[in-house]
Amino acid sequence: MKPVRSLARVMLSGIFVVSGARNFQNPQRLVPAARPVTDRVAPLIQRAAPQLPTDPETLIRANAAVQLAAGLMLATGKFTRPAALVLAGTLVPTTAAGHPFWDNDDPTTRNNNQVHFLKNLGLFGGLLLAAADTEGKPGLRWRAGHRIGHSRRSVGRAVRTARREARIAVRSAAAARRLPG
Repeated sequence: MKPVRSLARVMLSGIFVVSGARNFQNPQRLVPAARPVTDRVAPLIQRAAPQLPTDPETLIRANAAVQLAAGLMLATGKFTRPAALVLAGTLVPTTAAGHPFWDNDDPTTRNNNQVHFLKNLGLFGGLLLAAADTEGKPGLRWRAGHRIGHSRRSVGRAVRTARREARIAVRSAAAARRLPG
């Protein structure tokens, strides 16, 4: 199954690598569409980290750089689960800014944006699957639960063995007292 996973990750990451590189080089073309989202996010960024820039062009470049880096990580199989989660996170503002079909009056534009919105929603689902994929190996949660269950069973066996040995010791002591001697 490894080749299928590898191929699927490369295919899934392709759009992020290409658009991330393109948007990093030329963010100006996206500023008008991104401004409604960046204007809402800017005050939150200012409150959380006042030293960070909040202009739309810089935020577009930052999002593009993250998409490029995380896309390459996903494609190469390095830190695939965190990379998929990061890409899913970058897809939310990208989709909200780039494809607001609910704001379009023109039926053709509305339909086009709705198709792209749904495409991004499908990408989001694929990224969530990639983030949850443990490649057939048990995840950390399962391993921790399994280890806890194993420890409980070991402690239970130790308690039963100690009780059995205590009963045997009590019987041996009682038998020794009954012996004349």
